[in-house]
Amino acid sequence: VLQRVQPVLQPLRLSLDKLRDVSSRLHKGLVQGLGKHSHHRAAVKMLPTFVRATPDGTEKGDFLALDLGGTNFRVLHVRVLQAEQKVVKMDSQICVVPKDMMTGATQQLFDHIASCLGDFIASQELKGQTLPLGFTFSFPCEQKEIDKSILIRWTKGFNCPGVEGRDVVTLLRDAVRRRGDYDIGSVAMVNDTVGTMMSCGYKDQSCEIGMIIGTGTNACYMEEMKNVKRVEGEDGRMCINTEWGGFGDDGSLRDIQTEFDQMVDKTSINPGVHIFEKMISGMYLGEIVRLLLLRLSEEKLLFKGQKSEVLQTPEIFQTKFISEIEEEDTGLDNARRILTQLDLQWDEADVRVVRLVCDTVSSRSARLCAAALATIANKMRLNRGLDRLQTTVGVDGTVYRKHPNFSEELQLTVRLLAPECSITFLVSEDGSGKGAAMVTAVAQRLCVLFPCLHFLIKSYMSDLKNE
Repeated sequence: VLQRVQPVLQPLRLSLDKLRDVSSRLHKGLVQGLGKHSHHRAAVKMLPTFVRATPDGTEKGDFLALDLGGTNFRVLHVRVLQAEQKVVKMDSQICVVPKDMMTGATQQLFDHIASCLGDFIASQELKGQTLPLGFTFSFPCEQKEIDKSILIRWTKGFNCPGVEGRDVVTLLRDAVRRRGDYDIGSVAMVNDTVGTMMSCGYKDQSCEIGMIIGTGTNACYMEEMKNVKRVEGEDGRMCINTEWGGFGDDGSLRDIQTEFDQMVDKTSINPGVHIFEKMISGMYLGEIVRLLLLRLSEEKLLFKGQKSEVLQTPEIFQTKFISEIEEEDTGLDNARRILTQLDLQWDEADVRVVRLVCDTVSSRSARLCAAALATIANKMRLNRGLDRLQTTVGVDGTVYRKHPNFSEELQLTVRLLAPECSITFLVSEDGSGKGAAMVTAVAQRLCVLFPCLHFLIKSYMSDLKNE
């Protein structure tokens, strides 16, 4: 039976040569996304974050963090301890966004956020202090500066009128002023992937890549400013939010999309968008497995060919089942339990076929993710003219954390695809909380270092003008 299912699974098995080819295509996409005149048509958006440095270990102090990305939002008090090289979450509070506020007046939503932030500051006995704030705002935005981010469109059930096209930092500051009993210092807008990188960067200062592989997927990395054609300046580096989930939206992955990938895409809420993400992330892996099991059943290679209403139910096979079924010691027992819960009539051969299908789908995900990560590492090495790059990847996401084999297969494949790069992996702790605070801490450090220089240049230019 295992031999007979191989032809169905074969299109999901990608050779190293094919992965190198995929990496080459992504590299072209990265360059296009960085281009001044080509970025608007690029599938991989390569968004400048205006984060100009990673932690150097001198950051210290107290910071606030605000994490808004759904029906709940978090407010955190974070302390950076220089002597111990630690980022400590002192306390946090979860606040609910009432459903009517998600589509109500703009002022009402931001006043609610400011009110929860104010109550938290009071509860922490921080009133009277003006603390910097890291703001993780998980909606599509165009970032103009570290403290200026324009909402492109609402998602996740939010639709407050009059916010799209406006700077969300200004809206937050206006709401804080209306409340009037506290103030906030400098604000740094933070993407969750950047927060993942930065939350690891204090512990390991060679961390210059952030990666998330969970419900969705994305990566960021430190790019040479001379290559970021959309932003003025040639010196130093800037963190780029790749938005690599969109890789393939231009059709560049069509040859490795299986019929099952195409079905997942066609039935999704955004057909034709985020093709790469739909092949590797947790939101879609379970559905790919379901469609494969359905096909094998129809071809009488599984469940004795019995028609199953369960398998015809979209999203009935959860991605977490894949992790459970692939556990080394308990996987087969977990498979038996899950198939029984799904009311499927199975025998021992079916159990092993289901495990093989899960392994094939998760393995492809890990290898594709590795190809994308190797592309970034190889680009960084060539950018810097190094014989060998040593770097660390700050990583987060349930697929990476929970799947028993994913991280090992990803790391092995990266070593094969980027042999001149030594890459360490560090699991992030609270990228949208501690990471957001660390972005703010680094921005504050740079502000202390450079405003005096900026002031001197400004004064010199003014003197020249007067002369």
